Amino acid sequence: MKTTRRRRIVRLIALVLPIMLVVFAGLVWAVFALWNSLMPSIFGLHTISYWQALGLMALCWILFGGLRGSGAGRGSWRRDMGRRWERMTPAEREEFVKGLRSRCGERPPPEPERKA
Repeated sequence: MKTTRRRRIVRLIALVLPIMLVVFAGLVWAVFALWNSLMPSIFGLHTISYWQALGLMALCWILFGGLRGSGAGRGSWRRDMGRRWERMTPAEREEFVKGLRSRCGERPPPEPERKA
């Protein structure tokens, strides 16, 4: 039983690994092609080689979180915020939303002028 399971795992790796390598090489080629077709004409930048495109992808993954893993903790922020929202009173919710709008560039509505 163990030998058939090992064989299945070896076959799966033998099948999946080349597919993953081809997909990864295709992604690097897409970055290479898009950069060389867009960036020189739009921004006047130099063209890059395939290996520079690979380095650019690695840098982007490091800087923008592409190496986070399986994503087990990605939904925790949303869940925690939902719990916090449920515990707020309507006045606290309104104040929270007002604070978000002021930070996001939306101006509060003008106060009505009072006539004396």
